[in-house]
Amino acid sequence: MHIAKAFLSVLKRDVTVAFRHRNEIFNPLLFFSLVTLLFPLGIGPSPKLLQTIAPGILWVAALLAALLAADNLFRSDYEDGTLEQLVLSPQPLSLMVTAKVLAHWLVSAVPLLLLTPLLAVSFGLDAPTIGVALLTLLLGTPVLSFVGAIGVALTVSLKRSGMLLALLVLPLYVPVLIFGSNAIDTAASGLPVNGQLYLLAAMLVLAVTLAPLAIAAALKMSVSQ
Repeated sequence: MHIAKAFLSVLKRDVTVAFRHRNEIFNPLLFFSLVTLLFPLGIGPSPKLLQTIAPGILWVAALLAALLAADNLFRSDYEDGTLEQLVLSPQPLSLMVTAKVLAHWLVSAVPLLLLTPLLAVSFGLDAPTIGVALLTLLLGTPVLSFVGAIGVALTVSLKRSGMLLALLVLPLYVPVLIFGSNAIDTAASGLPVNGQLYLLAAMLVLAVTLAPLAIAAALKMSVSQ
């Protein structure tokens, strides 16, 4: 019961702090919206061309928005000493960072998911394809959050670590990008997408299971420096 209460307390605290700093929510969302809306304007109104590039554009925009939001995951807690107290607390650190990553996903990725159907319409995607796009993002964005959290935990003690963070996590983002965009493209062609969805689900299970341990170890190293 104490562990569950601590988990919920960290989750509630991070969500509350995020809503007090609304730019952490709106900046990734605005970036995602601008990227996806500017491509149809720049390329032209050809429906066939827009449907062809839509999977890649949606997923690249989501990936970059996740990377943009990730840098703030542990930064403020490290600067004000909260992160050190979390490391020293008697509760399992891996569980506490899971709560922080979940809160980060709720405030950064869920608004993006809600906006995706509206943006997908501008590419001429039909309803079943939009449903698959939402499902791939629902499975893939938590993986991006957990993988990004590993990179942030490794670099949180460094100043101006944005470029290093990108170099660390972008190669790990690529499999999610490939299977997510391929699922949307396959759905647009009217073919089954079970294989891609199963792989994304497997990545999610691995991320939820293993990433918190890696994040906790990386935070202990960063805090001890």
